[in-house]
Amino acid sequence: MNIDPLTLLAVAVGGGLGGMVRLAVGNAVAQRLGAGFPWGTLAVNLSGALLMGILAGMLGPAPSAPGQAWSLLAIGLLGGYTTVSSFSLQTLTLVQQGRGGAALANGMATLVAGFAALLVGAWLAGGAG
Repeated sequence: MNIDPLTLLAVAVGGGLGGMVRLAVGNAVAQRLGAGFPWGTLAVNLSGALLMGILAGMLGPAPSAPGQAWSLLAIGLLGGYTTVSSFSLQTLTLVQQGRGGAALANGMATLVAGFAALLVGAWLAGGAG
């Protein structure tokens, strides 16, 4: 598949910005709520799901051939902002600490509340929800 150089640039710029925002938001939430539970990552993933819902409601679902707007915002910015790898590692850490209930709560909150946030975002944008 041949990818347009402008699309690659859009993903790179969006991903860099998303990663920086993730760091700032995650740290701010963790400092405010404490480090005993991965609140920062949860807040990032839920707000990212909400924003993805808004974006999908405005632009439509993920296109098979994304243009620069989708590539910049959905793939780059929100892809760099949200983090499955951190969520997975923090959930494993909770299990290793013997905190299975907290690990289960983190997993369920991320998956269920994340999907709910996506639906709310799509609804807010006037898209299907």
